[in-house]
Amino acid sequence: MLNNDIGPGEIQDTDQVYQAGHATPAQVAKRGRKKPALLAAAAVVLFDGGTALGTALPDPKESTAYKSLAGEKSTVETERDVALASYASLKGKYDTLENGMASRESKVAAREAEVGKADAAVKTAEAAVKVREDAVTGAEKAKAARTVGDGTWTVGTDIEPGTYRAAASVGSTCYWGIYRSGSNGSDIIENDIPGGGRPVVTLSAGQDFNSTRCGKWEKQ
Repeated sequence: MLNNDIGPGEIQDTDQVYQAGHATPAQVAKRGRKKPALLAAAAVVLFDGGTALGTALPDPKESTAYKSLAGEKSTVETERDVALASYASLKGKYDTLENGMASRESKVAAREAEVGKADAAVKTAEAAVKVREDAVTGAEKAKAARTVGDGTWTVGTDIEPGTYRAAASVGSTCYWGIYRSGSNGSDIIENDIPGGGRPVVTLSAGQDFNSTRCGKWEKQ
């Protein structure tokens, strides 16, 4: 029996086709040879068409716009690289300056601390000197109050009562005298021309004391 359920592209058995009266065996063989040839021809056409199409399309990298953009991109990249290098250089200088400033600030702070200590030491020394000066001044004032030079002095008013001694050896022209106060030197209580050495006198309130060319007298 002839199989009528033949799918697309399928070839029936040649004997069956011949017996059914559809075609001769030569016709069937010829038809079978035509299909591969047609397929090969179609492939060649497609290949040639693709080649021609690829050759006909322009290369976008060869266009003026592409080349212009590529040039601009290269310029921008160069400028970017220069800017980055400049930034790196400036950043390095800034870091160096910042580190230097920190070091200098630290040194300045240390020096300020040293100056503060020195100022405190100076003030302490000044205070000590002031105390000594005050002490010396007080001692000098006290000594001055107990010291009598040439002149006539009222005991109890001008000088303190007490015992006085010549601060240094007197010369041969030294004269001293003790008088009753208010007598204007006419009421002599005691006097002397020692001629040398360091004479001593004792003075009481109500007396006047006169020293001539005897130098300083110090209260004992």
